[in-house]
Amino acid sequence: MIATAQRLESVQEYYFSRKLREVAQMIQAGHPVINMGIGSPDLPPHPEVIKALEQSMRNPEASMYQSYQGLPELRTGIADFYKKHYKVTLDANNEILPLMGSKEGIMHLSMAFLNKGDKVLIPNPGYPTYQSVTRLLEAEPIFYDLKAENNWQPDFKALEALDTKKIKILWLNYPNMPTGANVVVDTFDRLISWAKSRNILLVNDNPYSFVLTKTPQSILSRPGANEVAVELNSLSKSFNMAGWRVGMICGKKETIQSVLKVKSNMDSGMFFGIQQGAIEALKAEYSWFEKLNLIYQKRRNLIEIIVTKLGASFDSKSVGMFVWAKLPEGSPDSETFIDKILKEQNVFITPGTIFGSQGEGYIRFSLCLTEATIKEAIKRF
Repeated sequence: MIATAQRLESVQEYYFSRKLREVAQMIQAGHPVINMGIGSPDLPPHPEVIKALEQSMRNPEASMYQSYQGLPELRTGIADFYKKHYKVTLDANNEILPLMGSKEGIMHLSMAFLNKGDKVLIPNPGYPTYQSVTRLLEAEPIFYDLKAENNWQPDFKALEALDTKKIKILWLNYPNMPTGANVVVDTFDRLISWAKSRNILLVNDNPYSFVLTKTPQSILSRPGANEVAVELNSLSKSFNMAGWRVGMICGKKETIQSVLKVKSNMDSGMFFGIQQGAIEALKAEYSWFEKLNLIYQKRRNLIEIIVTKLGASFDSKSVGMFVWAKLPEGSPDSETFIDKILKEQNVFITPGTIFGSQGEGYIRFSLCLTEATIKEAIKRF
């Protein structure tokens, strides 16, 4: 076999890719495994979204190549959405770029700005893709710790002490995944000031801002943000459209143009029908999210019963699509803990360690299961 690129030596197969293969094998062997680990929304999109997709198939443009920048109506829909829910004004022509999911944006933005040897600040715990993409581009991940005693906000004393000469990007993610911590507004303001003085690009990854939250927030709503920050967002979680692969990056024109240089060489545009569905999704009233959150709150209440049965603790004020739970003192490491439960109760839970060293001693539960399924899991404990 031809030798693989050296960059592959810096990363491993994504944890969920490996673990879900094991879970699938268990199910095939007859084990009734309940998957409480993956945040893949099981609820349907808004009915108007499906209708728009169906109607789009009769449009002669449906099977044609699409613009690399997406339909003008989609960009306008994103701009209207940001204005309505985040109080952020964006130029639909220059400050918005639709993406095939925000995960694509992590790669494209990193490719646009990182050179070999550059450094990137990554939250610990945080989304594993920030680190893997950084390593694939032969840049160096530098981790900044988020801790429970600081409400999972950055430690600014530690940031001030950093040598930032080679740091190009700082990734942040609020509402935070995996912890469910919401941002303290002062955090955005202090990061903007800190990044501006050091010429560092802030990237807020913001796919959870409507799940169990009452006040959706965007870093772009803060003074001075447009000078140093961009935001990734997604229809995957809040709109139940994970498989549709619709995301966006928003920010100043120059940054968007740099990302477009990469994206336009990587794909040939988003499918017309999916864009039409996304346009309708973005028109949803806030009452749509409130109805979904009633369902998620009931599910969360049930999952908290399991957490309590395990002797673990949780923050009842946390938001988002997961419950982040701290294991009781004397527990084995997170991966050993969840493997034992998988074997004995046929329940898969995510270990906190896959999100970084600060995730040790924690486990994560998804809210993407029916109440009946969660009740079955409760019985197994």
